[in-house]
Amino acid sequence: MTVDDLRRELTLANHILAREGLLAGLGHISARHPEKPDRFFLSRALAPNLVTTSDLHEFDLDGNLTDGSNVNGYAERVIHAAVYAARPDVMSVCHNHAIEILPFCNVGRPPGPVTHIGGMMGETVPVWDNRVEFGDTQIIVIRMEEAVSMAKALGANRCMLLRRHGALVVGKTIRETVFRSIVLRDNARVHLDAIRLGEPSTLTPKEMEISNALHESPRIVERVWDGWVAELGPGIADKLR
Repeated sequence: MTVDDLRRELTLANHILAREGLLAGLGHISARHPEKPDRFFLSRALAPNLVTTSDLHEFDLDGNLTDGSNVNGYAERVIHAAVYAARPDVMSVCHNHAIEILPFCNVGRPPGPVTHIGGMMGETVPVWDNRVEFGDTQIIVIRMEEAVSMAKALGANRCMLLRRHGALVVGKTIRETVFRSIVLRDNARVHLDAIRLGEPSTLTPKEMEISNALHESPRIVERVWDGWVAELGPGIADKLR
């Protein structure tokens, strides 16, 4: 994928996640530079549904701007920097505050894989509580030492909950990260509804493995991505310039 193609795809990801309600004014998604692994692209501090390709800027793994611009970046850009530094396999990072996830973030217990594609969350979803190590803070992650602690807690996993805060989702591509973010949100919604009816039934590890092999295949990811892009309407083309 070229740099230009990646930037356009990252712009689309902002709008898809905003339309889905995961990035409702706050939250952000980034992508590692395809040619410079110690760099990543992230929008300037802007509501995700307003992001255009020209709003995307290049940062290093300390969260510093490297493209010569003088814009206000997201205070939480250190989240992305720390994850990319800790996880060479990760090519995209999303941090969101989906309302369906927040009850699980509050109690410190992740939702289980209760849908046929719930396994995309991964077998383990750790919970990171900044209060344990850092005491009273602003809750949002704006110091590098907090971000490094958070990235360490993520480990090799796909998703993580931030206590009283939101979710962190990573992937090997932008599309995979978007898909996993939406699945985590939807799975949390179903889990909450299932609790009202009885004891939720979760996928077994083997069911998760089999399901992921199908639903994370390129043809399935492309199908759902194309559907999300179509829902944005023809006006999205103006955001990609």
